[in-house]
Amino acid sequence: MKFATKAIHAGIEPDPTTGAIMTPIYQTSTYVQAAPGDHKGYEYSRTQNPTRTALQKNLAALENAKHGLCFSSGMGAIDCVVKLLKPGDEVISCNDLYGGSYRIFTKIFEQYGIKFHFVPMQDISTAEKLVNKNTKLFWVETPTNPMLNVIDIAAYSALAKKHNILLAVDNTFATPYLQTPLSLGADIVMHSVTKYLGGHSDVVMGALCVNDDELAQRLAFIQNSCGAVPGPQDCFLVLRGIKTLHLRMQRHCENGEIIANWLVKQPKVDKVYWPGFPTHPGHAVAKKQMCGFGGMVSFTLKDNSIEAATKILSGTKLFSLAESLGGVESLIGHPATMTHASIPKKEREKTGVVDSLIRLSIGIEDAEDLIEDLKNSLS
Repeated sequence: MKFATKAIHAGIEPDPTTGAIMTPIYQTSTYVQAAPGDHKGYEYSRTQNPTRTALQKNLAALENAKHGLCFSSGMGAIDCVVKLLKPGDEVISCNDLYGGSYRIFTKIFEQYGIKFHFVPMQDISTAEKLVNKNTKLFWVETPTNPMLNVIDIAAYSALAKKHNILLAVDNTFATPYLQTPLSLGADIVMHSVTKYLGGHSDVVMGALCVNDDELAQRLAFIQNSCGAVPGPQDCFLVLRGIKTLHLRMQRHCENGEIIANWLVKQPKVDKVYWPGFPTHPGHAVAKKQMCGFGGMVSFTLKDNSIEAATKILSGTKLFSLAESLGGVESLIGHPATMTHASIPKKEREKTGVVDSLIRLSIGIEDAEDLIEDLKNSLS
């Protein structure tokens, strides 16, 4: 099946009892058994739930994966991946990444003896120099949050296989509509389902997709044992959201291109970060591994102060000042004080997250209205 067909049909079957075309919300904690161990595949909803099963199958199909696992948040999914490791293991991660990922790595897992290296992974030689016998995981975001750097997944897959290292890719910004990391050799794909997959700013969820059966079993064991699972209502909402993922992503990409090209012409704007520009350092890699450049755009101001950024952040009407991204509505954010506040100022500024950096999650509204909104705020 092609992507649009999979988004609507993969993993979805009419309800066998009524013929309902929409997957029912199985709002139950437990399931009746005919005898001990004699059941219909479901025992307890932390372990399995039919609504969640349908969503996991759907997500796996979109990522060209054999297995999908859903979690109560994106952080729950990341937590599960790192729990594959043990004290003394090392992780090489990009230095430009979501602040929550940095926080859980440094504030939670470092105290259990896992070592993290944060490097500009666009330059694979920098990462390769750090590889040693203790390196067990590459953690990649591409495009990165918020600087929109692009990392070559296939190149890291080759390096990972050479050294028997797991490669996990946070595919939140791209979604499986634009990029399928498992097809490029990754071992694990992670999503903050809260964002584009849900698409309507009404649910919090995370997901992992894998092909390897043993790895899937290990992750499912952690998922069940630790219990960070989503409820059936949230799974239903995401199943509904995914049915329009391809249509929404097309418009996000179209609007992203229009607004990125408009921003570069504005006198108060210093730099615009968007991988669709031919001048973007990762443009060639993006063209190779993605089928579009997404709806995320970041930019800095010539007046590099929080005060200048605040005037713009507080001056928009259609772009809502809020955390998160990937919804149908456009959002504007200030990484330094919002999504990346947990990263020390010195560290975040090394990656370009300066005080005037503004991140846009461009929605599916009319692009002319969005430009007018930014125009009024900038002036």
